[in-house]
Amino acid sequence: MYREKLKFIDLFCGIGGFRVAFEQACAENGITSECVFSSDIDKYAQDSYEANFGERPHGDITMIDEKNIPDHDVLFAGFPCQPFSIIGQMKGLNDTRGTLFFDIARILEQKKPRAFILENVKQLVGHDKGKTLKVILQSLKELGYQVQYSVLNALDYGLPQKRERVVIVGHREPIMFTFPNPEKPYKPLSKVLENEVAEKHYASEYIREKRKNSHKSPYYPSIWHENKSGNICSYPYSCALRAGASYNYLLVNGERRLTPREMLRLQGFPDTYKIVVSDGQARKQAGNAVPVNMIKAVALKLLPYVAIGMDQTAVLREYDLQYNAS
Repeated sequence: MYREKLKFIDLFCGIGGFRVAFEQACAENGITSECVFSSDIDKYAQDSYEANFGERPHGDITMIDEKNIPDHDVLFAGFPCQPFSIIGQMKGLNDTRGTLFFDIARILEQKKPRAFILENVKQLVGHDKGKTLKVILQSLKELGYQVQYSVLNALDYGLPQKRERVVIVGHREPIMFTFPNPEKPYKPLSKVLENEVAEKHYASEYIREKRKNSHKSPYYPSIWHENKSGNICSYPYSCALRAGASYNYLLVNGERRLTPREMLRLQGFPDTYKIVVSDGQARKQAGNAVPVNMIKAVALKLLPYVAIGMDQTAVLREYDLQYNAS
């Protein structure tokens, strides 16, 4: 179907959730893909990325000249969102200077990839009464991209984790891209939880008794969530993993913390993904990662439009034939 490889870059790459998702999507459609550049400032994320992909990400993206980044077809970035100092003045990219989004924009302006997928927290939509997102979208449009965004939930794409994220998709061609519809029911927790878990993952007897005296779950297995007010609820799926959350805010059946492997499974990483950091770093990394299944679903919708070496009409026709046949 595709004659050449698709080249992509992985900004603010973390432990590589975008990369896993895109490589899976490409492989399932007989497409060769190649990551030509990755970047993350966190040393431990770099360690995990290098252990799993055989290359160490570059460091601080703000210190890298956009002219030195290789040409690519698709840009991925799960960028941090800081407040914009002169937000809403409609000064184009100048509105975003001093933020990490500006580094995405300057790379898009210089390299002009065919498409991009960006991810951020759901709160971006309402940040500063919507002004922050408005400036981001306007900046992307001024760079020559057709832009769409949607709030997606990992729970709707096969993962037993309620994790809502805003996903922004841009493409240079005026294509008929639409976000993927919710898919099959999410995987049951029984397929995520490990059978044998080390004692170190169990909460203290005091915490376990306190939780069970205040809450009775109608689900088993379940993951219990304690909010900042001390209220406890439980579901047959996990609430969103968070990098900086308290140690015991999520407990399996009210008894133990999730293991690093379980957290990666909740984010859609395959069991072949190597864990080479401490439990604390693994918890942070999983909490910062993108849900692989969700990003993969978006990538699958975008793939026909970023194909190389074929007329776009032919690509879409062949893609439709394959999709309908499946």
